[in-house]
Amino acid sequence: MELNDAEDEEFGFSRNYFLAKELGGSAVKSTRKLSDINIVDEQELRAAVSNIEPKHEKEIIDLINRYKSLYPRWAFDLRCGLGLLMYGFGSKKTLLEDFASTSLTEYSVFVINGYLPTINIKQVLISLAEVLWDQLKTKQRTPSKSLAKGQQPFSSRSMDDLLAFLDGSEDRTNEFLVCVIIHNIDGPGLRDSETQQYLSRVASCSNIRMVASIDHVNAPLLWDKKMVHTQFNWCWYHVPTFAPYKIEGTFFPLILAHGNTTQTAKNAVIVLQSLTPNAQGVFKILAEYQLSHSEEEGMPIDNLFTTCRERFLVGSRPMLNSHLTEFKDHELVKTRRHSDGQDCLYIPITSEALEKLLVEMTQ
Repeated sequence: MELNDAEDEEFGFSRNYFLAKELGGSAVKSTRKLSDINIVDEQELRAAVSNIEPKHEKEIIDLINRYKSLYPRWAFDLRCGLGLLMYGFGSKKTLLEDFASTSLTEYSVFVINGYLPTINIKQVLISLAEVLWDQLKTKQRTPSKSLAKGQQPFSSRSMDDLLAFLDGSEDRTNEFLVCVIIHNIDGPGLRDSETQQYLSRVASCSNIRMVASIDHVNAPLLWDKKMVHTQFNWCWYHVPTFAPYKIEGTFFPLILAHGNTTQTAKNAVIVLQSLTPNAQGVFKILAEYQLSHSEEEGMPIDNLFTTCRERFLVGSRPMLNSHLTEFKDHELVKTRRHSDGQDCLYIPITSEALEKLLVEMTQ
């Protein structure tokens, strides 16, 4: 009896699955288009944001003064070999720079703006090595052999050589410390695993002390146990400032604004997320072809069908046409006639925006 019930239940699941597929094929398609998204000019929106009056100013000033009373403790933590990690809502840029200017005057301070999208970790290490080298020459505590080596340009050295120099030799003491301030160590330009590994190795150098801030809720997932407790050696401080991210936000497009390639990519992603995974795969093939054949007028439909069938995204020409109809309805794809007479498909987006779109689709 129980066996029959199980078979009936399995049959019911199978029947419902095929019914859902049949109904899904005849369902009304979404009519959303890129042009339907109501967005405003970015400059206009930023001007409106800048005119927002701050609130609770007195309470925020009292809160910052409480943090300033912790400056001696933070400086002591750095001298003990710990790294400082500041987290909490609000921009911490002003707070960290005030701490550096008032409590770290005896050391060289090197600032990294992690919120910059185009930051380069190799250039960061080169600049940091130059700061430490200038400090060593000023103190006149560097042996002549090291001096000759240090005169070689840091730009020609490998990452390992730069890290070896930052780690120092036996004759250096804590008076040669360089304090590295990283605003948004979880920023988009520093968020990849390789960059975080390099930063953790920098933090573990004997002549380096690190102070950093994070704002992303998942920032701790960037590090493993060894990086947190051995290399960065973080001492966590909850310091919500409730200050607006005026400077940090300058480098990020506003969600409700248009006028740049990043926002165009985001708008296209919104539409693509409403489509099936196979449809997204077809669009990705077309996008990759357009980027690699920018001089051509588009991708021939026959070539697209062959590629999609090889990747098991479509099984027939009508299935591909169904996906293309959706793309055209959403104004994601357009058709034009090639010089040889065949129809070609192209995405009416700039190459820069298309690259950003592919990145967004893989995340």
